[in-house]
Amino acid sequence: MSQVGHNIGFVGTRFAGTDGVSLEAAKWAKLLWDHRHVSYWYGGKLDTSPDISMLVPHAYFGHSDIQWINQRCFGQNSREPEVSRRILALADHLKRKLYDFTRKFEIEIIIVQNAMTIPMNIPLGVAIAMFVAETNFPTIAHHHDFYWERDRFSVNACGDFLRMAFPCTLPSVQHVTINSEAQRALSHRRGVSSVLVPNVLDFDTPPPGLDDFNADFRESIGIAPDDILFLQPTRVVPRKGIEHAIALIGALKNPRCKLVISHESGDEGDEYLHALQEMAEHQGVQLMYIPDRIGEERGYNENGQKVYLLSDAYLHADIITYPSLYEGFGNALIEAFYYRKPALVNRYSIFVSDIEPRGFDVITMNGYLTREVITKVRRLIEDAEYRENMVETNFTLGKRFYSYAVLRRKLRTLITNHTGMDDL
Repeated sequence: MSQVGHNIGFVGTRFAGTDGVSLEAAKWAKLLWDHRHVSYWYGGKLDTSPDISMLVPHAYFGHSDIQWINQRCFGQNSREPEVSRRILALADHLKRKLYDFTRKFEIEIIIVQNAMTIPMNIPLGVAIAMFVAETNFPTIAHHHDFYWERDRFSVNACGDFLRMAFPCTLPSVQHVTINSEAQRALSHRRGVSSVLVPNVLDFDTPPPGLDDFNADFRESIGIAPDDILFLQPTRVVPRKGIEHAIALIGALKNPRCKLVISHESGDEGDEYLHALQEMAEHQGVQLMYIPDRIGEERGYNENGQKVYLLSDAYLHADIITYPSLYEGFGNALIEAFYYRKPALVNRYSIFVSDIEPRGFDVITMNGYLTREVITKVRRLIEDAEYRENMVETNFTLGKRFYSYAVLRRKLRTLITNHTGMDDL
């Protein structure tokens, strides 16, 4: 292990809460810290210590000035000169803050987390691109969601800025993608290579078990001890395909089967949630929508009810449903492997290309339910040995392909090859 660490700056729009980007950035920082490298944070919304952070409000995509720009850039075919002026003015402000950040904390390399990938904050992406162009600063760009993967960005009036900064392709930038499809698209669209680094979990550390606080999770949300808890551990947005989970439970015709949805309805409105609730009622499926009972910390809500961690829900789940139509990777699926829970998966493209070939044992569907799928789920419920063999196989493969050890090797390669720091 290195005796001398380096100062590494994480740059993004938000490092707070449990969104995928924040969680993966925290994992990277943890492993870097294990090797004496100190992480510092630049962002518009932070829950990191002020001693190692630079909070820059305009870096947050939710800032009113950034929202004003987005409303005039997306879903539009042209933009007013004032929009261009504001983008460039804010980019200059954010760039100057990047100079301040790297000087204050003596940063040696920056790791940009999705801020040059999805254009939620155009001025920030432009600022980073200009900063790197002016300084030739060693930069790792960790890409989670490219704009061309999202329909809402397809009609826009900012193609010039997107080509410039999302992502920028300067020589000092090393690109990192989280799946092979994104890796191929980046090469095709921008002519640059990338290192594939999948999302990971700490398979070497066992998940927390039942304790005095979480032991009553089932009872607290209205699930009987002998009920079969199907957990949908995702937000409620159409691309999650939750209607398939409802259809499955309806087809099982087993009143003990209950569907629990852990996360809130997304930023796309509640119409999908209401449609799911109507569908569940029509099919006689008991659907429990409990986002007010799952939080980032344990505690109590305003009604005096316990608020549990998502890990508590996993511990009590019998089967994980993951019938997504599209995923950038599939964190919830890897979590199912980690918590040793069997899973139903719709064969979304990244699962087919990156995860399925590893040999994981899951029940799969191809966009629709079949009699065979329903029969396999019934066997899951009834056959303990079948279930145990499945989850142990998946845990073993998860540890091999998606553990911290994998990320540690990838980070060593990235930092060594890109910066000459050979002591990670």
